[in-house]
Amino acid sequence: MDVMIKAVIFDIDNTLVDFMLIKQNCLEPAVDAMISKGLKLSKEDAMKRIYDLYNLHGMEYKLLFQDLLNTIGQFDYRILAAGIVAYRQNRKIKPYTGIKKVLKTLRRKGIKLAIVSDAPNLKAWIRITYMKIEDNFDVVVAFDDTRMTKPAKQTFMKALEKLNVKNDECLMIGDNLDRDIEGAKMMGFHSCFARYGNPSIEKGKSGAEFEVDIPEDLLRIIADMNSKK
Repeated sequence: MDVMIKAVIFDIDNTLVDFMLIKQNCLEPAVDAMISKGLKLSKEDAMKRIYDLYNLHGMEYKLLFQDLLNTIGQFDYRILAAGIVAYRQNRKIKPYTGIKKVLKTLRRKGIKLAIVSDAPNLKAWIRITYMKIEDNFDVVVAFDDTRMTKPAKQTFMKALEKLNVKNDECLMIGDNLDRDIEGAKMMGFHSCFARYGNPSIEKGKSGAEFEVDIPEDLLRIIADMNSKK
């Protein structure tokens, strides 16, 4: 028997918001500001070193600029402060086009909405609050809630318990094949790959039940599934 979708679980980064574009738009002015205060690196070299640090420590790393300066033996509070201030001044977090429409439409149809994110709780809440979409979600589960990251079952189970729906009544949408798609399949959720957030994956190769090129495609998928009930 066909099962109705009663809840949708979203990832945040590169699903609700273009996280990498935000990083780039913050980092470039930060590096320019540090160079203006005496950083002895070219912009290209500084950006490469920054992304190397992210690859080593993760994209939520808090001591990024400190480590950059320490690794080149040029720690200076004047340079550090310039970078941090410029980064914060250029932090503009907006959802992908269509996301607000999708969230409002799903809520209007009575579908519960949740977030499962690997970001620390405060950062997850800051991002969705910046985007002014926080009131759309019934449940937000982030790293501090379980101290585990996707695809650990505990992260999804926490959301499922709060949503009070069955596994096969959930659809998970995300951009990461291992954490979001495989995690959803492991839980018995329906899975949807956010292609717009990770276009490097060849079409039809995500392993997800569904793929969407724009957020609004999700509305059609859920409407089709629920009409078959």
